[in-house]
Amino acid sequence: MLASKRASPLHGLSHLMRMDLQLEGKRALVTGSTAGIGYAIAEALAKEGSTVIVNGRTPQRVDAAIAKLKSARVRGKVEGLAADLGTADGARQAIERYPEVEILVNNLGIFEAKPFEQISDADWFHFFEVNILSGVRLSRHYLPKMKQRNWGRIVFISSESALQIPAEMIHYGMTKTAQLSVARGLAETTMGTKVTVNSILPGPTASEGVEEFVSQMTTQQGTDRAGFEREFFRSVRPSSLLQRFESPEEIAALVAFVCSPLSSATNGAALRADGGVVRAI
Repeated sequence: MLASKRASPLHGLSHLMRMDLQLEGKRALVTGSTAGIGYAIAEALAKEGSTVIVNGRTPQRVDAAIAKLKSARVRGKVEGLAADLGTADGARQAIERYPEVEILVNNLGIFEAKPFEQISDADWFHFFEVNILSGVRLSRHYLPKMKQRNWGRIVFISSESALQIPAEMIHYGMTKTAQLSVARGLAETTMGTKVTVNSILPGPTASEGVEEFVSQMTTQQGTDRAGFEREFFRSVRPSSLLQRFESPEEIAALVAFVCSPLSSATNGAALRADGGVVRAI
């Protein structure tokens, strides 16, 4: 018992062991970053000294996220962009206010569980515009400028659902697969440069939206969160090696590395941070 409570010899030295990702001063736009994975990515980059642009649809959400980041004592500067980047007008606002960024993280996305027969044309178009065109529009503007500077990072936050299309939300899975194609295609255009374009595939993650869904389901089923989580991974994601929801911070750690100069040899990749859900090698 005493041994289990003994402090690690490395306790208190984590600040001396932190890897320098060489992101000091680099300007990063993280779309959909007021909560969940997007917020965790913004925090991870800001802690590394990046100037991070936090994005959400309302000033209230953006201001709250900025205040939270500042209370976390991040090293980098934090700015806000209240705009719906799932629309062409929102993309224009972002580009006009921030004509150049060195890092673009296309995290914005929506999901919903819906039977295929009930997914209307409007639903398909909406998911396509928010989950795919948001990244396409911004990348179309920022990528050429990155090539001109001969340095830049574009990251698409996809999902394990890109490879294992969920029957309960086929329209969502379609957009996640499309992101992989867009990212790989853009990477092909960066050949011989110091610009990279990659995708990250999280597994089931305890993001804001998922936590709301879990809360609703536990109420309906009369169970607690731990019980729901166990049953979810037993029946819905049985191939998970992690057997729990990932934290947004676990995803953000990989994204921060991919955004860094240290990841220069990683380009055109679809990197899985899926907790082992996807069995294919």
